[in-house]
Amino acid sequence: MKRRVVVTGIGCVTPLGTSVPQLWANLVEGQSGVGLTTLFDASNFPTKIAAEVRDWSIAADGEDPDEWASRGRHTRFAAGAAKQAMGDSGLLGTVAPERLGVYLGAGEGQQDFGAFGRMMVTALKKGEFDLGAFIQQGLNELDPQLELEQEPNMPAGYLAALFDAQGPNINCLTACAASSQAIGEATEMIRRGEVDAMLSGGAHSMIHPFGVTGFNLLTALSERNDDPKGASRPFDKERDGFVLGEGASMVVLEEYEHAKARGADIYGEIAGYGTTADAFRITDTHPEGRGATTCIRMALADAGKTAEEIHYVNAHGTSTTVNDKVETLAIKQALGDHAYKVPISSTKSMMGHLIAAAGATELIVCLMAIRHGIAPPTINYHTPDPACDLDYVPNAARDVPITTTLSNSFGFGGQNISLIATAV
Repeated sequence: MKRRVVVTGIGCVTPLGTSVPQLWANLVEGQSGVGLTTLFDASNFPTKIAAEVRDWSIAADGEDPDEWASRGRHTRFAAGAAKQAMGDSGLLGTVAPERLGVYLGAGEGQQDFGAFGRMMVTALKKGEFDLGAFIQQGLNELDPQLELEQEPNMPAGYLAALFDAQGPNINCLTACAASSQAIGEATEMIRRGEVDAMLSGGAHSMIHPFGVTGFNLLTALSERNDDPKGASRPFDKERDGFVLGEGASMVVLEEYEHAKARGADIYGEIAGYGTTADAFRITDTHPEGRGATTCIRMALADAGKTAEEIHYVNAHGTSTTVNDKVETLAIKQALGDHAYKVPISSTKSMMGHLIAAAGATELIVCLMAIRHGIAPPTINYHTPDPACDLDYVPNAARDVPITTTLSNSFGFGGQNISLIATAV
């Protein structure tokens, strides 16, 4: 019999709230965290809007800002969310350090765009690119510590040191599915008895010139610059792309008997985990939703649940033309007739797309939906799309009994993750 895995701590730093209570209140109210981009001058970009984390310092979560100043923006988000989650769990002191690990789905850090520009100018002074001059300028100017902070494994390393987590320390970066995959794999490690608890989740910030340039080239971002709060409109016929967000969310995963023995407050159980690959194209999901459909079915089988037992779905719901249409198809194929009866929402409509951190954030939303019996809305839903014909909880939250939830995360590269969380 496999060991059961429950969530005993949660924390977040997001554009819509820098604590879980604040995030949840704003979601239920249908608020938006999207505005004009301020982290860099985006005036010459096709997309001039983003969902930024504003008015937050790591001091709010008990850390010295000076100590973290040279560390990546996403690393600071990760530490803030992790401090909240670990404090919430009360786990420290109840588990041996070697039985506590860290499994993140964290993205890469940010490059020094100004320094890179100066390196390019130096290399092009004579008209043609001079690689030697480029490298020499970099050696003269770049900070080795800041360069190290770009590595995606850095947040996990810092969190291990912060909490003396001497067990497994792993980071996966599977684009938009990363933190959901991290939670699924961490769950499996506890199930197998390799550890008793894991700190898991994700952190990312791509709101910088390179990140926005890449997504603009892929035509993935909304260009509704005159209406930032209305730009992300998942499943709406007039959707034109997602809004780039940033942040971090963390959960403490714990073996059920260990949690019960110490009287922990349990948010829910990670009952099902599905993972597949489309094996199709890097930027497009399979048009028949084959990977996503199989992924949802796999999670249902792992949880021992039928389609009819799903009470709420937090969709990947990016607000891109292809994703929303294919995800709708996949939900219908996996859940059958029940797909038309279950409330589905995309909370990306309010907080943007947190990329690697999206899945963990949306799992926390599912846990709060279970606790409060509320399905948060999909805001900015005004024009129905015949290809998206399910119940997307349009524009207003809904009271509904919820004990079992499904959270989908589908990433560039064709990675699909589904997590099923249940009440305990």
